[in-house]
Amino acid sequence: MQVKTKAIVISSLKFQEKSLIVKCFTLSNGLKSYFVRDAFSSRKASQKIAYFQPLSILEIEAVHKNKGTLENFKEIKTAVPFQTIHTDIFKSTIVMFLSEMLHYSIQEEEKNESLFVFLETALTWLDNHDEISNFHLILLLETTKYLGFYPDVSDVNLPYFEMNEGVFTLFQGGSVLTEHETSLFKKLLDLRFDNSQKVFHVIERQILLKIIIDYYSYHLEGFKKPKSLDVLKEIFS
Repeated sequence: MQVKTKAIVISSLKFQEKSLIVKCFTLSNGLKSYFVRDAFSSRKASQKIAYFQPLSILEIEAVHKNKGTLENFKEIKTAVPFQTIHTDIFKSTIVMFLSEMLHYSIQEEEKNESLFVFLETALTWLDNHDEISNFHLILLLETTKYLGFYPDVSDVNLPYFEMNEGVFTLFQGGSVLTEHETSLFKKLLDLRFDNSQKVFHVIERQILLKIIIDYYSYHLEGFKKPKSLDVLKEIFS
């Protein structure tokens, strides 16, 4: 089946010497993996590879056989031409980290249009703003709405947050945040991209980052801690 759709690049992996395997989150079909033959061998190789930088937003035409095998692109062009994301060291580090998080988080090959629109809107915001130190925290917490495990805030006034059930509680336990951690987490729940700046100190952001990664680990089978986590910490230290 021939498909024309927007797609967000989640990951790209070099295959043998000349080719790429590219995983995309598509608007039309959810998660799809594509084989890009001779990505490194043509005169326009650098131009071709540039399409597949982390979280690039593409407009693609592709043939989807839907047989669980690698699909093939027919045509690719940039849908949202980023001006700063791949040239600013802070932004490029953020998207490298987020692409890894999404790689381990978006696991179902099914359409999730609302998640796609959210990610596209968020990435466009990132490209156009400079105060971004809490962007990754907000995006990852908001993404849990679309993945099905956003915290239950009906008892948000209670002093502790229980990670496994995703609820606020009166009681401490093995998977419960401390009162200080819970207080930070509640602040994060109230943040949006436009009102997020200078709310947390560096150490507080690192605490929240650990909380979010642990929270994903509780709720996603097979989730792995991103390799780029240490780079992110270094950049924002």
